[in-house]
Amino acid sequence: MADLLTIQNLGNLVMLCFLQAVLGFDNLLYISIESQRAPVAHQKSVRFWGIILAVALRVVLLFTMIELIDALSEPFWVFNQPGLIEGGVNFATCIFIIGGIFIIYTAVKEIGHMLSIEHLDADVSNKGGKSAAQVVTLIVLMNLIFSFDSILSALAITDVFPILAAAILISGGAMLLLADGVTRFLEKNRMYEVLGLFILLIVGVVLLGESGQAAAHAMHDDSLALKFFGYEVIPMSKTTFYFSVLVLFAVEIIQSGYSRKLNAERASHARH
Repeated sequence: MADLLTIQNLGNLVMLCFLQAVLGFDNLLYISIESQRAPVAHQKSVRFWGIILAVALRVVLLFTMIELIDALSEPFWVFNQPGLIEGGVNFATCIFIIGGIFIIYTAVKEIGHMLSIEHLDADVSNKGGKSAAQVVTLIVLMNLIFSFDSILSALAITDVFPILAAAILISGGAMLLLADGVTRFLEKNRMYEVLGLFILLIVGVVLLGESGQAAAHAMHDDSLALKFFGYEVIPMSKTTFYFSVLVLFAVEIIQSGYSRKLNAERASHARH
């Protein structure tokens, strides 16, 4: 126990908690949006149990990855068709591709649903289109996919399992505290749900970009980076991602303020 309570481990714990907070924003957003698809009476319990199960499985995934990191990082297929497709494919590559495609599909489907409704009340009444068990399962699965890059990043900081597990548990507690508040905000400001879906769309693109470098980073061999038609699949930097999110928020806030101003002027003209 005394070996764990060192300045270095405490510093790593603080760094890991910050990392989990930054990388967990998109995860929390997904949980808040997806939980609204469950029956209204079960939405709070869905968020609670979804996060609890996801955090527990994330700790299990962390332990598994520490034990099997070499087996998971080894490419099981290497493409060698110059000008068409080149590079290695490992477990992480598959996770990022499947997760990215699924998140993009979910975001596009929900955006299409919003465009197809005729009355907002009808959309609210159809929020419970999935059972609570289905939503919990989706939250748990997507949490594991979201957590893959954060676990890989965490392992680059330290391989001390108790420190890594503590950071995951602390981040899970923060999600439990914030999930209901984020959901209530989206319910009261429904235009931000559209914004959230577009952010998820960008997250899907980020995950697809990460797939290109997964095998190369694991094996420290740039020749294993995925290339399509001679172009390397390059991941989007976290700085670019969060800058894009800030721009989307700024546009939404400015547009909302401008719309309120126009509506106020129109109401004033109508009265006169």
